[in-house]
Amino acid sequence: MKIQYASYQDTIDFLQKSMSEHPHLIRLQSIGETWEGRPIMLVTVSLDVTYADDKPALLYTGSIHAREWIGNELAIKFIQYVIDNYRFNPKLQTALTRNTLYMVPCLNPDGFEYSRNHFSFWRKNRRNNGDGTFGVDLNRNFDAKFMRNQNTQSNTYGGPHAFSEPETSAIRDFVESHENIRIALDYHSQGNVFFPAHKFNHEVEIEGTDLNVLCANMNNEIKKVTGRQYGIHRGKPPAQLIQGSGREYYYRRGIIATVVEVGTRNIPDYMKNMAQSVAENIPAVAYALSEAINYSPLAPSRVAEFTIKNVGRDTVELEWRYQERDDIYFEVYRSEHNKSPCTEENLVAITKSQSFLDTQLKSGHFYFYNIRAVDKVTKIKSPFSPELRLKTMLADNECGRTLFPAREQVGYLSQHYLNKNKEHFGYNSMFIGVDKKRGISIGVVAFDLSTIPDGSHVATAQLFLYPMNRVAAKIEKYGEWSISILDGNLVDDIYDFATIHEAKPLHTLGQTIESDKMTQGIWLRWSFNGVERSLLESLLTQQTLLLRIQGPQSLPLGNDSQVMQFDIGYGTFGGGLHYRPNLELIYQLPERSDTVLASSCNTIYKDKVVADKLASGFDANGEIVYGQLAFELNECLAPDRTVFTQACLTLYNTNSLASAKDVRFTVELVELKDVDFKHVKQRQKIEYIGYEVSNEQLKERTAHNFIFDSYSLKELARLHKAQTPLYFIIRATAESQARDALVHWQDCNDVQPAKLHVEYIERRVEALPAPIHLQTQVDNGVVKLTWLNPDNADLVGSFVVRNRFHPPRSPFDGVKLYGGPDQYTFDNFGNADIEKYYAVFSYDHVPNYSQPAVVHYPGRGKVQS
Repeated sequence: MKIQYASYQDTIDFLQKSMSEHPHLIRLQSIGETWEGRPIMLVTVSLDVTYADDKPALLYTGSIHAREWIGNELAIKFIQYVIDNYRFNPKLQTALTRNTLYMVPCLNPDGFEYSRNHFSFWRKNRRNNGDGTFGVDLNRNFDAKFMRNQNTQSNTYGGPHAFSEPETSAIRDFVESHENIRIALDYHSQGNVFFPAHKFNHEVEIEGTDLNVLCANMNNEIKKVTGRQYGIHRGKPPAQLIQGSGREYYYRRGIIATVVEVGTRNIPDYMKNMAQSVAENIPAVAYALSEAINYSPLAPSRVAEFTIKNVGRDTVELEWRYQERDDIYFEVYRSEHNKSPCTEENLVAITKSQSFLDTQLKSGHFYFYNIRAVDKVTKIKSPFSPELRLKTMLADNECGRTLFPAREQVGYLSQHYLNKNKEHFGYNSMFIGVDKKRGISIGVVAFDLSTIPDGSHVATAQLFLYPMNRVAAKIEKYGEWSISILDGNLVDDIYDFATIHEAKPLHTLGQTIESDKMTQGIWLRWSFNGVERSLLESLLTQQTLLLRIQGPQSLPLGNDSQVMQFDIGYGTFGGGLHYRPNLELIYQLPERSDTVLASSCNTIYKDKVVADKLASGFDANGEIVYGQLAFELNECLAPDRTVFTQACLTLYNTNSLASAKDVRFTVELVELKDVDFKHVKQRQKIEYIGYEVSNEQLKERTAHNFIFDSYSLKELARLHKAQTPLYFIIRATAESQARDALVHWQDCNDVQPAKLHVEYIERRVEALPAPIHLQTQVDNGVVKLTWLNPDNADLVGSFVVRNRFHPPRSPFDGVKLYGGPDQYTFDNFGNADIEKYYAVFSYDHVPNYSQPAVVHYPGRGKVQS
């Protein structure tokens, strides 16, 4: 076997030597004895270790499964890292001064040595089961949903009863006598993924964000070292969670707990792979140690009622509640991806206020917000509030779609399963890559684009895929996964491997995902660039986007698999709608245009108004002379369905000024009560239109375009909705008093009269009314929701969302339960006993979402409010 790995006795010898050389830092003890008489060693590390049990602590357990040697190896290397660095590394000093590390390098000494010396694939401990078999899976032997299993030969045999084994009872007794343990890391192999703990129901827990952020921030430390990205996957309870695990036992006791699965093999090449895994996880463990105090009684309380006050197109206002304290401030984090770290890079606010306005956001985009309180003296931080997820509103000229493939349009094709490939569509998951069994496997996803009008401009396009398992991707840093756009007109049969495999792509999306970035449990996102969006626009006439997903197509000598598994959201073991591949589009409908001539024009002097003539400047006495124009937009442009995208006022001058004086002309959009000098003087200016025109420009050309800015377009829409004429004033300005400086413009009766050109799209402007009469009842143990949709021809459907902690104020502020035209749905995966909030939003084709109809569900058997 690989001699670089330490034996269990090597580990004990190292720990004893470390303690003897650093007695103020390290304490070593046995917490129990195995079936074969080996001590179960636990090392305590802290500054000063005498007071270790008085500090918040991180519990590290390794190699509970015998063949997973990473846990023991990482523990040794981490202790050595501490010894080498604690004297001068300020972050490590602070972590060790404030916190304690309890580390069990190997929780399964008997099995570990059996794996090392007899059978490397051994997993269990070495209990004599009395029937010719040996061993209990220690990670099925805790009392968290312990499941009795009579098959003693099974690799996952959990033992005769919970805590039947000396190893698990030893760690139980230690944990239950050390209430200072706040975080638990259980190191396993393989998969390069974090598995945070769960409470065996489909409801979000108050600590859910704490678990994800801890893993994401550890992930961030890993990425700094090797660039590798671990997955974060909490599983889909209750059916797909292991039972009797230490992770859930720790979590049940209020400890933030996660399994860390490292590497792609249990016992990899030490110098090439294990050394990397150890190096990248040392700073991750150090980070987790520093966080223990933030989950202790010393930490500020969690921020309450963190919620959305308002969502705009490019702004979001958040609010929360906290007891007024001078020694507390708040850190607010924002990211654009789920399960992102909360670090200095995405810290968007440090504030003492209990609200925050975030600006300069992108319209129609998802954002994720997190918050924690901080003690300004000690710098100890609170646990996180539940994460807020939202989507900014679409801009006035935008429409959005989230497209999902139909069941028969998503699946995978394998080289060695030609007769069964059609069965791989709409069934559980896609296997993409290459292995000995399937040969080359490629994914196929087709999206129906028929709801996007031909001629639309695609502003953003993002494809999302959910990787659910990477254990079969066994080779570190080998191969890439990519996505190609195929010409659907040239593909007669999407179920034929050769046809799809040999199809020449129209384009391959610019982003490829390398194997060590191919995570489990974190959505992958491909963002289309400008070239790719233009291609997508050209495919609107075909009404189909056909994608091929490919991975590596050959294997290095001696390897048997490099395959990633992606959820498709269909089938018995598919994750449902939440995990289905989807295409997020923001697009603008084809523009229309209209040109309107002025309905009236006037020249307004101090003492008179000259109708049907248009001039502006200064008269012989130096008094200002105004030009005034009025336009009335086409009545066919329905205000509730017209969004102006561009507007331009064009004026034509017939003369210029002979004077060398610098005279300039501006155009104002105004509110005007009457057309006379007095009311023009007292006009309410709305906005300047375009830029001023100089006399030099009047000499150079006769046509002048005044382009509306964003604010002017909004005011144009407001005035159009009010059916008010658009009034413009042409005003002259000069560096000093000017006389006889009058410019004449083409008037309403001339060959080239002033004109207003507008570009617009036709889409609904305002949201629909909210649904009404939202009610809940328990039907066969499941919460059923009923409501009444608004009676409106523009209604597409209603969007139902669940949130355990506060009333949802955005359709994306919680777990989506349903979207469609029905007026009822079931919360099939919720727990009917748990209090929560439900909200229903109506939506149209844009979609605009209504204000929510909200109901508080108190839990089964309690009074609804």
